[in-house]
Amino acid sequence: MSDTLIPSSPPAKPFKEEVSRGSAWQLAKYALVGLLFFVVLLALLGLVTANSAAGTRSTSAVDYATNTITLTLSSEPPQLNSTRSTDMVSGMVLGHVMEGLLRFGPDNNLIPGIAESWELDELGGTFRIRSDAYWSNGTQVTAHDFVFAWQTAVNPETASQYAFILFPIKNGQRINEGELPIEELGARALDDFTLEVELEQATPYFLKLLAFFTYYPINKEFYLSTGGRYGADAEDLIYNGPFRIASWVHGASVRLEKNEYYWNRDETKLDAIDFAYILNDANAVLNLFATRKIVFAGLNSENLDRALKNRWRIQEHVDGSVFFLELNHRPDRLTSNYNLRKALQLVHDPAELVYKVMKLPGNLPGESIFPVWLRGVHGSFRDEYPGPRFVQDEVKAREHLAMALDELGLDELPPLMFLTGDNPVSNKQSEYYQRLYKEKLGIEVKIDKQIFKQRLAKMTSGDFDIVAAGWGPDYDDVLTFGDLFASWNANNRGRYENPELDKHVAIAQSSSDPVERMEAMDQVQKILHDDVAILVQYERGSVYVSDSRVKGVSRRAVGTDPDYTRAYIVQEENE
Repeated sequence: MSDTLIPSSPPAKPFKEEVSRGSAWQLAKYALVGLLFFVVLLALLGLVTANSAAGTRSTSAVDYATNTITLTLSSEPPQLNSTRSTDMVSGMVLGHVMEGLLRFGPDNNLIPGIAESWELDELGGTFRIRSDAYWSNGTQVTAHDFVFAWQTAVNPETASQYAFILFPIKNGQRINEGELPIEELGARALDDFTLEVELEQATPYFLKLLAFFTYYPINKEFYLSTGGRYGADAEDLIYNGPFRIASWVHGASVRLEKNEYYWNRDETKLDAIDFAYILNDANAVLNLFATRKIVFAGLNSENLDRALKNRWRIQEHVDGSVFFLELNHRPDRLTSNYNLRKALQLVHDPAELVYKVMKLPGNLPGESIFPVWLRGVHGSFRDEYPGPRFVQDEVKAREHLAMALDELGLDELPPLMFLTGDNPVSNKQSEYYQRLYKEKLGIEVKIDKQIFKQRLAKMTSGDFDIVAAGWGPDYDDVLTFGDLFASWNANNRGRYENPELDKHVAIAQSSSDPVERMEAMDQVQKILHDDVAILVQYERGSVYVSDSRVKGVSRRAVGTDPDYTRAYIVQEENE
């Protein structure tokens, strides 16, 4: 099956009527006949066009005839090369079209994916690749595809910001640092259907990593055939998951269609998922939901009342993400000065942000990089290890600011550059901080609004003093947040470095003692607070409305969210 859409009917042949040299009546008659034929032809072409469009673009939230649902994306997927992806939008799309050794099931537990079985001990094991798994171009998925993808991700030439997530595999970090060739990675295909993995050290959370997109397989032959464009367009990808990308109009839409080559295709009930709009304006998205153009819409403080007045069923979801102000620790930046960071921290008030500025149910004031839902030894990590509390003190804040100016040799602080998104929520938050720092400390803040993709690029290059950032969990373990500000983590975009923090991260990575691991993570949260590495803002909870005709959608804190891979449509009684 080709990944390229084929028109549902051939182009109509042009109509040409021979006109004889007769009377005016004959000319008029022929003209009338020609006109009528042309009108009919246009009508027929209109029907053909409409029918063709039904296969490529849905015009309503639920299309029963084509078994399609319509949704929005908040932004253009920045990167669909799984070895280089870092963001939630790309991750959500990849989670529908690709599959790793394991995947999340409808009850949010890990279940077999491309691996039908495995044997694993502390230092490695083997995975049996199912023989009925195929790529969307008809070629078989093999153990070699996993080896190639993982070697590509840790290859320093790839510059993957998620290479670190493969460091539990033997030699992964040394390869990424250029000390060993990629062939030395501890992942080998013993044959087409047997993958052997050797771990660097005991990694008690290794299975939890395998559903993450950096662990997805890549077919080497196809990858090389794209000439460096792998993941750039729909035709530059092949798929081994429940869906395939049938069309991708950059900046406008992405359409997924059922992948008939998927090994578990009987569990895929929808024929298509049409992300027909790419919008980050919450009010515009809600308008589409209100007019039954899409099946899902997130709510914010500005449009929540509208949903209540319409008596729509409002649902809540804790998505597991923590949002924070990331400070730039590069030596040439003002925010590398500890006393300046401390001054900002002492006027920081997450409760005011959540309850007076954001004013949306479900959000919690931030207290730690570790959210409340993460498990510790016996219960909640935060119950067992509460961590330090934020304390506001404007007088002390001004004292620290004075010390910072003295250390920097300045009479007055130049404006700080605040990098943020270009959506209404980001605007409200950045303007709040601009006002806060001006009123409390006399610090001028300039807001740098950028679209999502450009903001990621500027974060990576360090073109900011403060950046509004967030982190969603990659896997279900406390380390998914705990290693974020390790010196070697490419997602540590403020380039914070602290050997003591790195030491505690290493303990949590290798220890099989739950208490030792959690105590190490407790030290991490204390270091981040005491050294003012970041300023935690809030834990995100969301409220949303969804179409009652769509069932089987999974919401989760870890993994693809929302997950429509097992969704299906039901008929309303009045339809």
